[in-house]
Amino acid sequence: MKKITLIFASLMLMIVTACSQQSATTGSTGTAAPSASASAATTAPQAEKKLPKVAFVYIGVPGDGGWTYEHDQGRLMVEKELGIKATTVENIPEGPDAERVFEELAQSNDIIFGTSFGYMDPMYKVAQKHPNVKFLHATGYKTLPNMGTYMGREYQSAYLVGMAAGKMTKNNHIGYVGAFPIPEVIYTINAFTLGAQSTNPNIDVAVVWSNTWFDPATEKQAAISLLDKGVDVLAAYQDSPASIQAAAERGVWGIGNDSDMSRFAPETYISNPKWNWGPYYVKTVKSVMDGTWKSEAYFGSMKEGITDIAPLGKNVPQDVKDMVLKKKQEILDGKFEVFQGPIVDQDGKVRFEQGKKMTDEEILGTTWFVKGIKGVIPK
Repeated sequence: MKKITLIFASLMLMIVTACSQQSATTGSTGTAAPSASASAATTAPQAEKKLPKVAFVYIGVPGDGGWTYEHDQGRLMVEKELGIKATTVENIPEGPDAERVFEELAQSNDIIFGTSFGYMDPMYKVAQKHPNVKFLHATGYKTLPNMGTYMGREYQSAYLVGMAAGKMTKNNHIGYVGAFPIPEVIYTINAFTLGAQSTNPNIDVAVVWSNTWFDPATEKQAAISLLDKGVDVLAAYQDSPASIQAAAERGVWGIGNDSDMSRFAPETYISNPKWNWGPYYVKTVKSVMDGTWKSEAYFGSMKEGITDIAPLGKNVPQDVKDMVLKKKQEILDGKFEVFQGPIVDQDGKVRFEQGKKMTDEEILGTTWFVKGIKGVIPK
């Protein structure tokens, strides 16, 4: 019996020893534990941030030399700094086509930027159906938890360019070809006029509407209608250089929009408001990547770099350039507000008393012209 017990004990010792040796070479699941190099290879890809899929929808083409060109420059900055290859869809009209494009893009993208005011409602509809996709709309005012808006204080740039226009006119008659009668265009024309009045109280600004964003033929005809009335400085809000080209043909000073348009009329070019979307696009995509993105109505300033003025033309006198750049510095330093009373509308009504500043909501809801503007805002 003792002999049997001894044999049994020896067998149990062998089993326990074998199990101990096995546990040293297996993981908790009973499978072989990975080596240090294998473990590093497994965890390395998990440590890398997943790059989001990003899409841009353009109202025109980058070759417009203006609005879409500057948005596309922003897209290129995103690709360069973040290593993302974005999708672009060009020449998408506002309306049903835009809704279809947004719906298609939402199937395979994480972030979608729409770059025209008329994309607002189509994007809003699609965003409601795709809560996991981030939608960003330029110049609109509707938001959702997954849809934000973005715009810059272009009126600051317009004021500065208006100052130069007031100095450059000889007959005090300035023309402005408006795009669409929406608040962003209206308050930009107002700021331009206030800037011109600050350097020449005798000016008036005649406004006509093209009802286009990019239609060179239509925009040129609208410009000609103002040139025929004798304006000697011509500004425009469209994405094309058609208006300043028409002005150059008559030897009239021209002011473009969105991007540096000096190359289209070098001898008669004054300047124009200029966009710089890249920093905003990079910041927004980064915030999505790191999980800090929140829907907002972004309204960036010249100090933030989203808007500026193009270099003043080579034939603009140096004293005019110095004057404009001095005022620009005041804006950057927060020492000057464009929309601060007294502000009187074209019917003579005091809209804002002396010293009162317009709020962002009031600026973004502007539907009236300031005193000194000749033209009507269609209902």
